[in-house]
Amino acid sequence: MNGHKILLAEDDENLGYVLKEYLEMHEYNVTLARDGEEGLEFFTKSAFDLCILDVMMPKMDGFTLASKIKEIDENTPFLFLTAKALKIDKLKGFKLGADDYIVKPVDEEELFARIQAIVKRAKPKAAKEIEILNIGAYTFNYPNLELKIKGNGTQLTQKEADLLKALYDSQGSILDRNSTLKKLWGENDYFNRRSMDVFISRLRKYLEQDPNIKIKNVHGKGFVLDIH
Repeated sequence: MNGHKILLAEDDENLGYVLKEYLEMHEYNVTLARDGEEGLEFFTKSAFDLCILDVMMPKMDGFTLASKIKEIDENTPFLFLTAKALKIDKLKGFKLGADDYIVKPVDEEELFARIQAIVKRAKPKAAKEIEILNIGAYTFNYPNLELKIKGNGTQLTQKEADLLKALYDSQGSILDRNSTLKKLWGENDYFNRRSMDVFISRLRKYLEQDPNIKIKNVHGKGFVLDIH
């Protein structure tokens, strides 16, 4: 095993078995839950590097399970599996902080590629160099995913931290929307663009206590972190 632990919550026994076998063939350690309640039980008893959640499950649906997982550990990345391609469902998933969203029937190779991208982004904190940045009146501890002002801290998700770091690194210049989508989301499509807008809105809210900090939208190009 490569050490990465995955919680797979899928009520379709055949699909669950196939995905579990496929991922374990690629040296992931997979725990299969047959419904949302069992998935939550497994999550409370063990730490996981990634959660793959079916949206429609008995006892507890994937959206509810994701919310409860976030309450326990908001930094655990997750992606949704769904039989529906409805825009409202995808947007709901991204608003919950989903890292990705795959519509059934699942292509195993595509799923594996997306898992690799998520796990690569969510590197273990111990493996990261300490990097504390000053953003206006805030201090941003990137390795610990923490944003502080006047002693009060906000715990960021991995993707929120990655996006804020990208804005910081391009401070005063345009952070290109297309390249950032490909780097952090893996693909530039409608749903990922909407997801990025949600994350930008969150960062604006987190930074609103310092009026000198603005994240400006440059139409058709990207965003600029402006600090007076």
